[in-house]
Amino acid sequence: MADGLYFTTREGVYKLLTHSEYSRPNRVPFNSQGSNPVKVSFVNVNDQSGNGDRICFNVGRELYFYIYKGVRKAADLSKPVDKRIYKGTQPTCHDFNPLTATAESVSLLVGFSAGQVQLIDPIKKETSKLFNEERLIDKSRVTCVRWVPGSESLFLVAHSSGSMYLYNVENTCGTTAPHYQLLKQGDNFAVHTCKSKSARNPLLRWTVGEGALNEFAFSPDGKFLACASQDGFLRVFGFDAAELHGTMKSYFGGLLCVCWSPDGRYIVAGGEDDLVTVWSFLDCRVIARGHGHKSWVSVVAFDHCTTSVEDGELPAEFSGSDEDFHEQIHFGAGRERANSSHSRLSKRNSTESRPVSVTYRFGSVGQDTQLCLWDLTEDILFPHLPLSRTRTHTNVMSATSPTATGQTVTTVSITSTTNSSVTNGKDNVSDSSASGNPTNALPDPLPRSNSLPQATNPAGGSTPNSHTGSSCSSSSSKGNSIIDSAFIATKFATLSLHDSRKERNEKDHKRNHSMGHISSKSSDKLNQLSSSRTVKAEAAKTLGTTLCPHMEEVPLLEPLVCKKIAHERLTVLIFLEDCLVTACQEGFICTWARPGKVVSLQAF
Repeated sequence: MADGLYFTTREGVYKLLTHSEYSRPNRVPFNSQGSNPVKVSFVNVNDQSGNGDRICFNVGRELYFYIYKGVRKAADLSKPVDKRIYKGTQPTCHDFNPLTATAESVSLLVGFSAGQVQLIDPIKKETSKLFNEERLIDKSRVTCVRWVPGSESLFLVAHSSGSMYLYNVENTCGTTAPHYQLLKQGDNFAVHTCKSKSARNPLLRWTVGEGALNEFAFSPDGKFLACASQDGFLRVFGFDAAELHGTMKSYFGGLLCVCWSPDGRYIVAGGEDDLVTVWSFLDCRVIARGHGHKSWVSVVAFDHCTTSVEDGELPAEFSGSDEDFHEQIHFGAGRERANSSHSRLSKRNSTESRPVSVTYRFGSVGQDTQLCLWDLTEDILFPHLPLSRTRTHTNVMSATSPTATGQTVTTVSITSTTNSSVTNGKDNVSDSSASGNPTNALPDPLPRSNSLPQATNPAGGSTPNSHTGSSCSSSSSKGNSIIDSAFIATKFATLSLHDSRKERNEKDHKRNHSMGHISSKSSDKLNQLSSSRTVKAEAAKTLGTTLCPHMEEVPLLEPLVCKKIAHERLTVLIFLEDCLVTACQEGFICTWARPGKVVSLQAF
């Protein structure tokens, strides 16, 4: 088997199914220069034949809808269920409504480069509605569109302007530009309603951060919203009450992608710093970073099938700070494809019991054409509890090491498998000795994070609200729903962009810029990514706080798998029950069968 056709993890071999590749019918690589990223959406229509998966993907000006045969049968590209070619604009993103999907009808939202959003039914080959048709609401590119979990009619749309809009499919958009009235304002965000005597779209308008809002993701229970912005901030909101729960700042540059763990406890974000950053929802702090990509990270996603607890005799329990965590996390109806099972958690609120072994698997793809897989394990999640067993498959790079005399010295290259240029510069010098915090000496077999400075949380893990530069809001999610109040007043939507907002300069970050160039000096230069003085000042203030810890202050993960799988930048990573799906900018959608899931492919 050719090396490019498989990769191996601890659970076995993942195999590329070349006959299950989806693309344009002629299979000719798409000339992607100047085009929007290829995106893929899935839905299951509960077909009684057992072949209910449907796939939609965009390539340039074209949009395709196929029956997805996955690992079962070879793809028949000559028979798309629906194909659409657009003029004057390009599809940029799309999303199915799983609640309304049947074998006879599906509701598919499509966002476009000119700002419009279209509701279509590719099975019936119908176009239901076109929203923002005259571009009176927003003229900028649609960056992300999602149905609100549990709703058959509400959907949320993000734009490169930095605004998000809540729509109702039953309402019209009006013939004049909407007028807004302030509903709620907070730290670098605002929510406005639309002043109207009758119900119209948009219901709400959010203005979030500076620059484009690149992606957002709803929590598995649909109650929280994580937003990744070009200003480098991750902002997590209580969706109904529009309250800011917490924030995180990238090491530098914009954040491009975000996803939630299946249980809603952790958020992973990626972007222009070439890193994947793991953020704790409960503690509102960065708990780990992952370095494996050589360029921007374009997609992150959790693998709900491989996320597990190996010693499963203990029940899933939440820590003591989880009163706000809505009693028990549940999943919205119709989200079983992406979140089919709960991740069982360790019983960390009982220090007397032996902690359960936890593994969260997530993946990332980037502009470096590489797929990376990562394991987030209990030695990172619960560093103050004894390990239930020795972990060998998760590599953690420490910033300090004890000498034979007991003195702590700073090391540049920690493991033989790590490029020493990753931790260069005085920004990465540990200050544990200067602060008087002793560094715990650990046995070699345990890749523990205890040896890293733990300035944010003492043992037991209290939230960092009292810490300087704290990223967690003290407000809970118990406030009144802004959606409900907007409906009662029949006035809906949000604030227009400030006229003073300036266009961002072209990014200094080159396509193949790697983490090897990061240093304290270059981090100062990276503030030039934005022309806004506010953003510059904010970046200087956040580095070294809980918003953006120094590189040596949190564990640095290495990928389990880091494999070049395409010729052009990767734009899609989706984990399904029996396979994972990737796509590149050339327009090729690839299926990788999970270990033991390969079947002899039948003819069309």
